[in-house]
Amino acid sequence: MGFSEFLRARRYLQNVTPATLEWYENSFRWLPCEAPTQKQLDEVVIRMREKGLRASGCNCVIRAINAYLKWSGSLLKIRPLKEPQLVLPTFTEKQIKMLVTWKPKDKYPRRLHLLVLFLLDTGCRISEALTLRVRDIDLDNLLVILDGKGRKQRVVPFSFELRKRLFRYVAVMKLKPDNLLFSNRSHTQLGRRNVLRDVKLLCCALGFAPPARTLHAFRHTFAVNYLRRGGSVFHLQKVLGHSTLDMTRRYANLTTVDIQAMHERVSLLSI
Repeated sequence: MGFSEFLRARRYLQNVTPATLEWYENSFRWLPCEAPTQKQLDEVVIRMREKGLRASGCNCVIRAINAYLKWSGSLLKIRPLKEPQLVLPTFTEKQIKMLVTWKPKDKYPRRLHLLVLFLLDTGCRISEALTLRVRDIDLDNLLVILDGKGRKQRVVPFSFELRKRLFRYVAVMKLKPDNLLFSNRSHTQLGRRNVLRDVKLLCCALGFAPPARTLHAFRHTFAVNYLRRGGSVFHLQKVLGHSTLDMTRRYANLTTVDIQAMHERVSLLSI
């Protein structure tokens, strides 16, 4: 049993997405053969580290390889690397205000502005926003159906303010129910790299440097502010579409300012 049989089983028996199959294929390129020894598996990790891959990147490959090894009946596996628990970058309140109050004048800047507002208001992944169709938006009940990872759909609420922007945009752009909400001139999907470029240019035009992992920073900004304003981590898990609560906790690392504010409220010396 080899790579091709594994991919066929994942495709037809588990119905994984094309993106997942591509992830497996890219990960298997690190393996020297279809039946590696433990020494060869250890060498895979060493080569990844020598190439400059971070622990998180290595663990991504390791998860795919371990899934293959288990499927093939091998007793071998690669131990995941310990990842540093870092506070992910977010947009500041001042930066959020600048993004929200920006007044675009032309057609495509308006599309970019709506995308930014949508990411800030729903906390969705950029891939979910770029594949969203008009029919998936319920303007009456302020709900949107998102297609998440692994073909898992979820329903997420949005604000009345975003509803006004969505209604106006759909009307002005004359979009039909089957149209992508965010699309190019030919009504096909926008490229992630092009969106990243445009968002970074917008941040610079507004006078601030875009945070690292810019597009994902919208999602993390949503998560931190959701908790900061009283939302529960359990509700946040459902909104973000995480399968486990541990995943949500990683996104929801509070900033030092939040911890300081909480300590001031609970300190026994403040009685």
